[in-house]
Amino acid sequence: MDAKTTIIRIGRNTLSFTALDVANTVHPIDYRPYVVRGGISMSANLREAFKTGDYVDEDTAKVFIMVDTPSLLVPIEQFDENDMEALFSYSYPPGQEKRVILYNVLPDLKAVCVFAINKNLDTVIKDRFESGYNFVHALTPVWRQLHQRSFTGHRNKLYGYFNSKKLHIFSFQQNRFKFCNTFDAAHAHDALYYLMYVWKQLRLEPEHDELHILGNIPEEEWLLQELKRFLHNAYLINATAEFPDSPATGIKGMPYDLITFISRGR
Repeated sequence: MDAKTTIIRIGRNTLSFTALDVANTVHPIDYRPYVVRGGISMSANLREAFKTGDYVDEDTAKVFIMVDTPSLLVPIEQFDENDMEALFSYSYPPGQEKRVILYNVLPDLKAVCVFAINKNLDTVIKDRFESGYNFVHALTPVWRQLHQRSFTGHRNKLYGYFNSKKLHIFSFQQNRFKFCNTFDAAHAHDALYYLMYVWKQLRLEPEHDELHILGNIPEEEWLLQELKRFLHNAYLINATAEFPDSPATGIKGMPYDLITFISRGR
């Protein structure tokens, strides 16, 4: 990351601001969660945060808007920017609120991640920064990090990333996604069912292949114990072990995707 970078992470009901200053060797990362007010929109919350002046440093050089929102993966050879809105709307029919369709290119995975943000939220961001900011989907740094991890060893690997009461399950084959889907999984029993269902669907071998879970895992110990009843190689990915030299791993409450983005980039 460049000096004086701000990352604004926007979830469904969460908002945080992270200031990065590589020149500050004592406190290079300043993570500032914002207490979201219920009853008003996320765009109104963001506007209020900007008004305080406490969350974005005036001398910040680069701004990333990290968005935790539903996404659609499109093979890179089939992607057409002129068609992405229709394609996204087919998968996620629009509601009453207007939205802006965005995308991130994942060249190492030969895919494009298409996602959307609320139109009012986009307007608040434009009013504050005018230019010099980039949108990044929250899953893209996780996908890219675990894709690189999948090349270690000779076993097939299935990953389950827990975030915002959802479970993102994905697997890679060489430089492409083999499987990618998202499930509602606020409870560990639901997560166990989905993980084992996908494992069976992909015809992975319980004695040979690997399952890795990470993120904000519900009933972590119970879930890992249950997975090990069925699979010989079920593991927990810990951010501290994954990024031993990153100061981001020592910050309490920081989402795994944000830690990955800070530690490895997108």
